[in-house]
Amino acid sequence: MRFKIKILLYLIQAKLLKFWYRNNLSTLRKIRFKSLKRFLAKSEFYKEFSNKKMGISDFPLINKQVFMANFDLINTCKIKLENALELAIKAEKDRDFSPTINGVTVGLSSGTSGNRGVFLASENERAMWVAMMLDRVIGFSLKKRNVAFFLRANSNLYASVNSNILSFNFFDLLIDIPCHIDRLNKLQPNILVAQPSMLLELAKATEKKLLHIQPSKIISVAEVLTPEDKAYLTRVFNQIIHQVYQCTEGFLAYTCKNGTLHFNEDFLIIEKKYIDKEQIRFHPVITDLKRKSQAVIRYELNDILTEQASCECGSKMQAIAAIEGRSDDILEFISSDNLKVKIFPDFFRRAIILADSKITDYTLIQKNTNQLCLFIESSSSLSYNLAVNSIEELLLQYNIKHVEFTLLNDRNHIQGNKLRRIRNENS
Repeated sequence: MRFKIKILLYLIQAKLLKFWYRNNLSTLRKIRFKSLKRFLAKSEFYKEFSNKKMGISDFPLINKQVFMANFDLINTCKIKLENALELAIKAEKDRDFSPTINGVTVGLSSGTSGNRGVFLASENERAMWVAMMLDRVIGFSLKKRNVAFFLRANSNLYASVNSNILSFNFFDLLIDIPCHIDRLNKLQPNILVAQPSMLLELAKATEKKLLHIQPSKIISVAEVLTPEDKAYLTRVFNQIIHQVYQCTEGFLAYTCKNGTLHFNEDFLIIEKKYIDKEQIRFHPVITDLKRKSQAVIRYELNDILTEQASCECGSKMQAIAAIEGRSDDILEFISSDNLKVKIFPDFFRRAIILADSKITDYTLIQKNTNQLCLFIESSSSLSYNLAVNSIEELLLQYNIKHVEFTLLNDRNHIQGNKLRRIRNENS
């Protein structure tokens, strides 16, 4: 009961602060930044930066490698990385995600970039997360609702959503899809939350008349939602496909009523590290003003985001035009004049889907600087060659020639892992 009361109080607080500071988010961030700095005296890594005169630019810029290397020093719960990892890995093996360390939930990121991340969440932080989900993603209602949530690993963080009016139902990504379809048909969820790769499978099952659900809201998470996938899912389910941008580092962004992603700038400081000459694409540098058990300050993500100037919804929070992928998905080549050339994954995505309207799925993997492996799913046998020609035309724009193509017979995706259609595996 105490936990439910905390959720309610945080929900009321979130709504009041969002209304009160709706036109003055910078003031709210300053107040929260001062509060965070006072708490940082408990962190061995950050205590020297808890001085009142320190501004955000005085803090070190870190990434996942630095974050994990200093896990013991950054967190304020006195939890050792080895103990947290032991608990999280055991939970994944046993598929039992309820154990905690001194009341602190331990989670494990998917680690598709090769380095797994460990996150901590106190009871207060879990309550705040639930309040934010209710306020911005799921929506508050007094009517009984079922939520179907597809995850690779369950967590106390997610299970905290359960209540008399909201039933959270964990669907394990490692279980075969036919089992999910049967369970979904019985559950009849009001809200469906899943990765684009899973939503695509469910959409296909819907078209085949195997899946019979009518959720009032569908939310895409964890993977890149490409425009063509979004359009297909919108058509099949006949509704806006919402998104949540969340990772080990926290709840970062959510979609407004128009389906545009907005950063949670009422409790996040967002710095942009531009990675292109046009200053459109950037890596977000995140400071979470509410995370205290495990401070996230000036943490650079390797996600590739494109900014959007504004949104018709009227929100003052920074809009995101697209999440393209990660920096390690950028393909690298050597041009004919011996220059190193980097090309963003979105350029290849466009080249492939525009090559032939019959293409329904694809995977492009770079094995070395002059070898690309391509999978094309299509009703036409000509689509593969059309896609190859389109990619070659793109490469020629950068004076890149003599790239070899290898035909892949499947999309090279393991169920339970994040779907990455464009990948750089050049070691």
